[in-house]
Amino acid sequence: MTISSSAVTDTLRARIRGCLLGGAIGDALGNPVESRSLAAIRAAHGPAGVTGPVPDGEAVTGRVTDDTQMTLFTAEGLIRAHARARSKGIGGAETAVVRHAYLRWLDTQNHPAPPPPSGPDDLVRSGSLRLQPWLYARRAPGNACLSGLGRKYVPDPYAAPTGRPGPVNSGSKGCGTVTRSAPFGLTGAPAEDAFRLAAQCAQITHGHPTGYYAAGAFAAIVRHLLDGDSLEGAVPRVLGLLARHPGHQETTAALRRALDLAADGAPGPEKLETLGGGRVAEEALAIAVYAALARPRSIEDALLLSVNHSGDSDSTGAVCGNLLGAQHGDSALPASWLALTEGRAVVAELADDLAYAFHGPAPAYDEPLFPYERYPHH
Repeated sequence: MTISSSAVTDTLRARIRGCLLGGAIGDALGNPVESRSLAAIRAAHGPAGVTGPVPDGEAVTGRVTDDTQMTLFTAEGLIRAHARARSKGIGGAETAVVRHAYLRWLDTQNHPAPPPPSGPDDLVRSGSLRLQPWLYARRAPGNACLSGLGRKYVPDPYAAPTGRPGPVNSGSKGCGTVTRSAPFGLTGAPAEDAFRLAAQCAQITHGHPTGYYAAGAFAAIVRHLLDGDSLEGAVPRVLGLLARHPGHQETTAALRRALDLAADGAPGPEKLETLGGGRVAEEALAIAVYAALARPRSIEDALLLSVNHSGDSDSTGAVCGNLLGAQHGDSALPASWLALTEGRAVVAELADDLAYAFHGPAPAYDEPLFPYERYPHH
């Protein structure tokens, strides 16, 4: 079947929107039950656990966490790096620009609200995300993310000995590397390049090889889904990519367990919990992949499976939502759940900007159709 270029553009936009919005839905779905035991979840919500969005501890439904916050700053950083390369002809600075985006996120975590506007150029200086009050909410950010952003680092994604200082937090492989890395797979770069850049940027805060290789694997899976591959097809391809890199073993083993478990009879939370709690990178990725594969006919059921467990439910829900949205597009997401999700309009706008920047027409840099003023590159 031949698809017109305009249809391809619409499909890409839908998958990019789906990826970011799906992640936000899963994040908000898991947030109220994060780190609660499965027994406690069932006691509070019934034998099936949560069956849809529920209020959190402050009786608010649909609030996202640091997982969605950092994902948005990843996307913003990538667009800024793209704008910098177009305007100045200087490429290859993505890691540094993304790190600056994470520092802007860190700034939101240290202040209660956006600073008051100081003039008409405030938007250009600050970027659009730093003007969003809801992003200033501190929703249990990871310790490695907070500490790593205050230290210098040397990205070394292939763990080659250099005699130089290595990545910060060398023992950290927390799930924050994975939960923020979907945008690396949405730019259209080849899967190996998405893997490499996600691994490099994971090392900004986490230095354990499993932490950054799991992030790279996730980005590469998202890249294949963007091309229209199925999750069943994408994961084995990424396992082949992982095998090229020393230190891949924990991530590879976790993904293989997820594949085997999804093929092994009826799914359920008890079976999911054999993959771990999702607090470290390879477990979060494996749980998300398992849930998406085990419930292939229903996005709602897959998301619910990804959060009804005793571990880091918002993180596993976010990653599962990223995968499902990238595969099926935004129109397949549960509309009633999306309507309750915090910041959904900002997430959609950022997704559209990412789609246009990396997949749209290639106009001159001053083309007025693209809002580069929201992504200052200087």
